[in-house]
Amino acid sequence: MNIPYNIIRHYLKNVYFINGTAYAGKSTMVHLLAQRYGLIECGENYHSRVSDSVATPQEQPNISYFDTMSGWEEFLNRTPEEYDRWIIGTAREAAAFEIAELIRLSDQGPIIVDTNIPFDILREIAQPDHVAVMLSPQSMSVERFFDRGDPEKQFLLRKIGECADPEATMANFRACLAQINSPEHYAECAGAGFFTLVREDTDVDTREEVLHRLAKHFGLE
Repeated sequence: MNIPYNIIRHYLKNVYFINGTAYAGKSTMVHLLAQRYGLIECGENYHSRVSDSVATPQEQPNISYFDTMSGWEEFLNRTPEEYDRWIIGTAREAAAFEIAELIRLSDQGPIIVDTNIPFDILREIAQPDHVAVMLSPQSMSVERFFDRGDPEKQFLLRKIGECADPEATMANFRACLAQINSPEHYAECAGAGFFTLVREDTDVDTREEVLHRLAKHFGLE
């Protein structure tokens, strides 16, 4: 059964989406917007509470990859092309879980979402003033990837150190990051047709300025 998009749009009319590239400030803005404007916060991978237990290799092979891989060395040493296909496939599979979770939460109040829902789906389920895209240069998203202390990235850093050749694995994984943050993907995000903000400087604290611009776009102030 396919649920028509007009039904989904109705249930998600109070949901605001932030998509974009790594290290662009999406998670920070979702958290600050939720605090400042009393929104329900759906942070990065919020859907995994359900998808990790429900996904199957038959229905969601990309989400289920962690259950079928031989180990973390395999994960970290895939080619950039394989990694790119997995990221894209995972986002598309996860979109169904995200939409279901957002519908479940929709009667509890307005929601702000850190999402990777593909743009072709976002165009169907959300109004343009309910979507924002945040971008960062490829160099920033690759070179600064491990600068943050969140558990997922620190876990990967430890696993790289446990590989047979940590230096080669780190170089390969950075090549994977460069692939998913390639100029082609950047151009796809920039040309998606949504309100867009570009992070160009990490040395200046622009959080209040960005927060204000997003809130104005979303009609929160």
